[in-house]
Amino acid sequence: MNRRSHPVSLQQAAEDSPTLAGLMARARDSQERLQAIRDLIPPEMRAAVQAGPVEEGNWCLLVQGSAAAAKLRQLLPALQARLKSRGWAETALRLKVLTRR
Repeated sequence: MNRRSHPVSLQQAAEDSPTLAGLMARARDSQERLQAIRDLIPPEMRAAVQAGPVEEGNWCLLVQGSAAAAKLRQLLPALQARLKSRGWAETALRLKVLTRR
């Protein structure tokens, strides 16, 4: 039997795959969390902060540079309070410094 491959949209692939659908939901959740706290991050630092993975009640922010990470550590209580007020109760927030290679 000759099967022709047809392009499939990411949405359709996610609907057909529970694993991919779960991964997309976690990525969307992470981006929504970042949007919830974005205005608390100083404007000059926003480009250095990316949404990282959400795993087992922990959310990771990926930060470019140790200076930005140090400043963000000072903001952790405010960031966690914002997340809690928006419905992400009991989220442990971790920072991971990205290094340039």
